[in-house]
Amino acid sequence: MPQPDPLDARDESGYLIRELHGIKLAQILEYLVAHYGWPGLDERIRVNCFSVDPSIKSSLVFLRRTPWARAKVEELYVRARTAEVLGRKKP
Repeated sequence: MPQPDPLDARDESGYLIRELHGIKLAQILEYLVAHYGWPGLDERIRVNCFSVDPSIKSSLVFLRRTPWARAKVEELYVRARTAEVLGRKKP
């Protein structure tokens, strides 16, 4: 039986995870903090807002102003959700 293509992983609503359909940046960040914690998030994406007095609010301000950091956060979310849906370990 062939392995499912991770790019075709879908959420509970049937949407492709990689398209981030209806997911707000705040929801992505809250999911990642719950999944990895601030130290784990800082380990995976090295930005000060995750290591120096981290909070959802301050991180959102930074990520909304910094496209490259936001892209990395969204990419990590897609990888983590895909692994979760496909039953794999944390990326």
